[in-house]
Amino acid sequence: MKLGLTLLMATALLAQSQQPPPRRMEIQVELRKGAQWKQVDASTVFDKGAQIRFRVKASFAGYLYVMNQGTGGTYTLLFPREDTGQENRIEAGREYTVPATEGSFRVAGPPGHDVVYWMVTPVELGQSARPSSAYVPLPPPPPPGTKLHTLTPRCDDAVFKARGECLDSQAGPRKVTSLDDLPPNLKDVPNLRSRELVFIKEKDGAVVSTPANLKGPLVYEFRLSHK
Repeated sequence: MKLGLTLLMATALLAQSQQPPPRRMEIQVELRKGAQWKQVDASTVFDKGAQIRFRVKASFAGYLYVMNQGTGGTYTLLFPREDTGQENRIEAGREYTVPATEGSFRVAGPPGHDVVYWMVTPVELGQSARPSSAYVPLPPPPPPGTKLHTLTPRCDDAVFKARGECLDSQAGPRKVTSLDDLPPNLKDVPNLRSRELVFIKEKDGAVVSTPANLKGPLVYEFRLSHK
């Protein structure tokens, strides 16, 4: 009986060791201060006109696509494109900046939360004769007068008193709770599924983790809070 139990435990440990490790992506936001870049909390409430960029590192390889739904109703492909870098292949363990060029993104639009959609796919997407790889980066613009549902930026009083920083607990990375809420072009990406994601808050940054193999596109949102 003891030998059987030992073998059973050994089998369970072997099966556990053969499971793929969680897929992790680290995201950091950097704010331009003069000629320097400073890493800031992902929940920071940014001033209008602030220049920012993202620093990304993943434990897995794939192709990265970044889109932004602005508070003013604009929907923009941030990456890849000519002025922000067209090489969107990411390798495991390597750090990247978005934009991949020397430029930056400027915070604009009415106060609220921009929703930055991050999508990583195991294969490159593009317009192709094969339906499985079809991808249109931008959906049709919303009808004139469309009112966006956006949250009002709100500072955490406790953090502001302790550190003098305006942080919004509703900002930062979030799981996409329903694929129906995604912009039309993202909903049409082949094999897109709602995936179990874990968000881990780290010093000035965040980690997105999924325990599953990346057999299809992974998408999540990053709420960028600004005045």
